[in-house]
Amino acid sequence: MFDLGWSELLLIGIVALIVVGPKDLPGMFRTIGRFTGKAKAMAREFSRAMEDAADESGMRDIQKTIKAAADPKGFGTDTLKKGFKPGGETEKLSQERAEARRKVEESTARAATERQAREAAEPTPEELADMEPEAAPEPKPEPISAPAEPLETAEAAPARKKTGPAPAQEDDTTS
Repeated sequence: MFDLGWSELLLIGIVALIVVGPKDLPGMFRTIGRFTGKAKAMAREFSRAMEDAADESGMRDIQKTIKAAADPKGFGTDTLKKGFKPGGETEKLSQERAEARRKVEESTARAATERQAREAAEPTPEELADMEPEAAPEPKPEPISAPAEPLETAEAAPARKKTGPAPAQEDDTTS
């Protein structure tokens, strides 16, 4: 409340000694002490009455709830703990994901094995060069796609007539 250091108290004591006098100074300090004690007792009584009223109205419970809700460490962790119970929805979802992952890994491994077998069955370019032409397998024909319109060459294309604006006719009408 009041922030008085030792130097301020010494100054107040010297002023009190000069103003009150040495004869009445002990009685004045006793009176100030009693007054301070009564003020502290009244403050304690008031605090106790306020705490009792808070207990009766349930304010302590609300205060604890507010503190718990405002705690950033514990905020929402109880809800998370409920979601991670063994055998709950989280575990079922985890098992489904593990099963899907296993299936994907199996199909990928199967496809890789089939591709390696195909590649092993096909002759390499060096083996093809060493084979006799009759024994070499026929190359697979490339699919041929027909062009959308036949291309015209300069020889096959008919001569086209240039079309442009018609020549202007002159009027012989002079006046």
